[in-house]
Amino acid sequence: MACPWLRQCRRWRTNSPTLLETLRPFSGRFSVPRISWSSGPRMEGQLSALPTQTRPKTFNFTTSLPRHSSRLLYPTLQSCCCRQNVHTDVKLKDPFTLAQKDLTNLYDDIRKELFVSKEELKSLCDYYFDGKGKAIRPMIVVLMARALNAHSNRSGDLLPGQRTIAMIAEMIHTASLVHDDVIDGSDKRRGKRTINEVWGEKKAILAGDFILSTASLAMARIGDNTVVKVMSQVMEDLVRGEFMQLGSKENENERFKHYLEKTFKKTASLIANSCKAVSVLVNSDPEVHEIAYKYGENVGIAFQLVDDVLDFTSGASHLGKPSAADLKLGLATGPVLFACQQFPELHAMIMRRFSTKGDIDQAWQYVLQSDGVQQTKYLAQRYCQEAIRQISMLRPSAERDALIRVTEMVLTRDK
Repeated sequence: MACPWLRQCRRWRTNSPTLLETLRPFSGRFSVPRISWSSGPRMEGQLSALPTQTRPKTFNFTTSLPRHSSRLLYPTLQSCCCRQNVHTDVKLKDPFTLAQKDLTNLYDDIRKELFVSKEELKSLCDYYFDGKGKAIRPMIVVLMARALNAHSNRSGDLLPGQRTIAMIAEMIHTASLVHDDVIDGSDKRRGKRTINEVWGEKKAILAGDFILSTASLAMARIGDNTVVKVMSQVMEDLVRGEFMQLGSKENENERFKHYLEKTFKKTASLIANSCKAVSVLVNSDPEVHEIAYKYGENVGIAFQLVDDVLDFTSGASHLGKPSAADLKLGLATGPVLFACQQFPELHAMIMRRFSTKGDIDQAWQYVLQSDGVQQTKYLAQRYCQEAIRQISMLRPSAERDALIRVTEMVLTRDK
């Protein structure tokens, strides 16, 4: 029997329901005990059940996450000074061109932060900071910072602390890759051998820890307690997300919610909280902070959904890592979870984490024969639509428009 969440996903293509209609069938941890069209609190770290296709009236809903119960991070935007019409038809700027000035020496500066006298540790730490990365996260952070500066009637130039946050975001991301490769036993990353493959697991773990500690020191030098608190949440989410990835859910409805929450913690939290951190440095309005946070959250989730699609649609040489990597790790991502609705045989494979001989090949075929890839792509589109809705509330600027263009890049990337 198909779970309500996934059945609803299939209806979006034809029925285009309102948010209220979309959320009504949900149950479990992300249940919606009430929905009102008035102002009210929204808790940080909570995944939206689904972004809306068009801009609705302001809404709020709460969940059972007691740790965040006192943190009000989703006030109504009806009275917000930054409320603007949703972006419609504007010539979108190239994000990398606009961010190029701020990113030119980014990796050089990171390597300076990581300077140590011990040559081997330096080699480990510098291995992924070779300037050949896509720098997607720093690019989003510096564009968000400039867009927020323009929105707040300041010069568009970055504040020193804002650029430092972009560096920290890349450092945390890279450290998480180092640790992930150890946990997963990966031997290839970004088209070359992983750190754990070259130097061994113990040294890889220590290198990742050192990068995180250096990022923490850089964070403290910014001198803003709120920024430290916001960015520290990223590290907590990364650990919690990794633990979630080690588990699975028997119930199909809970399984998809588990997958989305894990996706937020492991991928989107870094982008969301980094965007919020640069907002804190330039603007005291919590509604502006929330716009930055929600843009990052929705782009981050969409980015990972597309990444999960590429695991089935791109070759290993193009991705820079083996294809079907998630299946080999025993992970059921969006395409598999959607495919399970058409091929219930996948349920048993998911629960045993594709550990039986032939499971991986069979699951691969089921996904390709289903519409799991298309459904996951469509879900990513919906999150990008919500990201556009959020960022369009800022005053017009080249950087704001470039952030809209980023959503297109997320959806159309092939590696």
